[in-house]
Formats: sequence, structure tokens, C-alpha cells
Amino acid sequence: MFKVTLADRPEFLAGDETRLREIFHPAKHQLSLSYSLAHGTLPPGQRSKRHVLASSEVYYFISGLGRLTIDDRITLIEPGTTIYVPPGGQQFLENLGDTDIEFLCLVDPAWRMEDETILE
Repeated sequence: MFKVTLADRPEFLAGDETRLREIFHPAKHQLSLSYSLAHGTLPPGQRSKRHVLASSEVYYFISGLGRLTIDDRITLIEPGTTIYVPPGGQQFLENLGDTDIEFLCLVDPAWRMEDETILE
């Protein structure tokens, strides 16, 4: 068994300017995983930078209201929304609400800095 809490994980500013805490990552924890899992937040009125990953991503939104743009498609997000982003999908997240957007992001294969490109 491997257990962590968010308080155990240090917060950092990601390249897309969301605040992240890596929960599970096979390169940082001795776990037999092909994916990584992170917890993220984006404050009210903020927007992440447009970026692209070589990996696929699944977002699960815990709280907040906003919209996610993938390539030229825009979708509204709210608590309980789950979205798949294919490898190479150009994406950014906008917070349209009064509270932080809070989300989980699963990246498969696991996130690596060299697999992410910031486009702005």
C-alpha cells in the first residue's frame, strides 16, 4: 500500500501556470504505474497557458466553474465533469467562477517535462 495526502505533496507552479501537487508518479515513487496523477487548482479569473502534451490526459473536475478549450473545441466544466484530452491536443483552462477550479489530472504515459510544450 502507498498512501499520501495533499498536505504530503509540495505544491508547485506548472509550466501552464496551474498550481499542481503530484500525487503519484512512477519516476518519483516506487510504484509500478505507467501513469501519473496530480491534483491541480486554478484561481478565479485566471487562465492556464495554451499547451500540448505528448501523453493522453484525463481531467476530473472537483470544484469550480469554467471552460476547457481543446484545439478549437470549447466545453464548459463544473464539478463532476470528466474530460479526455488526446495526445497532441492543444489545450487551456479558464476559471469563470468565484472560487478555485480544483481538478485531478491523470497523464498516461506518466508526465515528463520533455513531453510538454507551452505554446504561448
